[in-house]
Amino acid sequence: MRKTTTLSLLATGLIALGCGAGATDDATSSKDDAGSAKGEDKPAKTAKIGQAARDGKFEFTVKSSKCGVAKVGTSMIGDKAQGQFCLVTINVKNIGKEPQTLDGSSQKAYAADGTEYSSDTEAGLYANKEQSTFFEEINPGNQVTGVFVFDIPKNVKLTKLELHDSMFSGGIEVALS
Repeated sequence: MRKTTTLSLLATGLIALGCGAGATDDATSSKDDAGSAKGEDKPAKTAKIGQAARDGKFEFTVKSSKCGVAKVGTSMIGDKAQGQFCLVTINVKNIGKEPQTLDGSSQKAYAADGTEYSSDTEAGLYANKEQSTFFEEINPGNQVTGVFVFDIPKNVKLTKLELHDSMFSGGIEVALS
């Protein structure tokens, strides 16, 4: 309980500090997209695993996706899935001219029926032994590779990701199948 409260307070504070971080960034989607007419930012195209896809100041490359994982971490400390964990390894490169914070909680996964799943930031801390994907600042030209964790029902299969350079960006889709 104490760890969850501390993480929540930390996340709230960091979100408040970065509230405008990506508001003026140029995302991959164009202003002429049909979904943008109502103020909705929809991803402009869909990339595949292994292809670089850009949103704002970040270039994302999904390296792999593995579902059916029951627990992340070590035998002494870790996190157990409510259903199953899907571990998605992603390389993120800052292609901008100033530091940008990678917010793991802004990344989404979708099932074939359109159900949206958010990343599990606590499980992500255990899955990333050497690199954090939760509020990691990346300087221009630098890149990080990390595992984003999604806790989904056992009978569900993820079909795509929607990756964002910030919580305010339009995002870019990456097909998982």
